[in-house]
Amino acid sequence: MQIDTSSPVMITGATGYVAGWIVKDLLEAGVTVHAPVRDPDNADKLQYLNRIAESAPGAIKYFKADLLSEGSYADAMAGCSIVFHTASPFRIEVADPQKELVDPALLGTRNVLEEANRTPSVQRVVLTSSCVAIYGDSADLEKTPNGVFTEEIWNTTSSIDHQPYSFSKTVAEKEAWKMAGAQDRWKLVVINPSLVLGPGINPHGTSGSFDLVRQLGDGALKAGVPDLRIGAVDVRDLSRAHIAAAYLSDAEGRHIVSGHNTTFLEMAGTLLGKYGKDYPIPRRTMPKWLIWLVAPMVSKGMTRKIVSRNIGHPWTADNSKSKRALGVTYRPLKESMTDFFQQMIDSGAFREG
Repeated sequence: MQIDTSSPVMITGATGYVAGWIVKDLLEAGVTVHAPVRDPDNADKLQYLNRIAESAPGAIKYFKADLLSEGSYADAMAGCSIVFHTASPFRIEVADPQKELVDPALLGTRNVLEEANRTPSVQRVVLTSSCVAIYGDSADLEKTPNGVFTEEIWNTTSSIDHQPYSFSKTVAEKEAWKMAGAQDRWKLVVINPSLVLGPGINPHGTSGSFDLVRQLGDGALKAGVPDLRIGAVDVRDLSRAHIAAAYLSDAEGRHIVSGHNTTFLEMAGTLLGKYGKDYPIPRRTMPKWLIWLVAPMVSKGMTRKIVSRNIGHPWTADNSKSKRALGVTYRPLKESMTDFFQQMIDSGAFREG
């Protein structure tokens, strides 16, 4: 794959978990990256990207912008041939799902793509969507052809009241395809990752992935984990998928980027050999009836409907298009989990138990 370094690219959410690795890989390939951020003078938040840029052949330039402010991406996008839109909040527990999830996802996507329409240099937009734009609950697998999630399937079961994060990603991606179809200058390519794992550029990241892995080591899940079957992908493999989607001329459509059909227990199990003596890593699953009973008291985001439709249900996705069309290779789950967990130890995320 030939990476064109002759023109800059823009990436939203540059300080985020996924985008951080995309920026790193682009800088190391010699690309100039335009990074719209809320505060270009916030040296503390930008320190990790700046550290990478110092020794990379590429360059990073910051621009002041706000995801929900119309027209705020004009300066950052000017002259860019490729736009990566990764910015979208990943939180399960929210007080106002419309304001905290749907608006940033939907209106943010609309603002970015409207700016692409106004920027003649833009030739391609790579959108970070999610597997949850394909399915809402694991139980949805029962209604799929051949019992597997594919790029042809859309989430039809989520709403503002049930799985609002999944709903936000679904409506945002649908809006992106609608806007892409209304013009013919730039091309939209979509990446649909499953649960993202692996070390972050910022070791103190705030993504929900950090929260989950932290709970595997801080004792919160010592009694056991839910029997939740999910997909998982390493953030470093996901970055390479985005870059392939940007620079491979024949890349098109949606791409499930998920390295493993796995479970919470299997994820925890990859850590036992190295860390099991020193940290309270869970070794068993909790009964579904018990989770159903206590879930609403433990977490506002974990309703009994979510428990019923996800715990104990199988989860299988077809990642063959990502391998075939984008050339993605997936590292072992144990490597992703070990690297992630070790980073948390090194950054003081929890004390030894």
